[in-house]
Amino acid sequence: MDSLTDAKWRKSSRSGNSGNCVEVATNLPDVIAVRDSKDATGSVLTFAPAQWATFTAHLPTR
Repeated sequence: MDSLTDAKWRKSSRSGNSGNCVEVATNLPDVIAVRDSKDATGSVLTFAPAQWATFTAHLPTR
């Protein structure tokens, strides 16, 4: 995978207001990146767009 230098992070709409936030970068070619907003320099999970779509399709709705 290429560098995440150009990632534009946003808080997930599913994070809520609890302070336990997930940030997602969807502007990178062929990859969706996910990180913990409390540890912005920590580990990042990456998904292929199809994998991300499958994952988010199975999240409970509010």
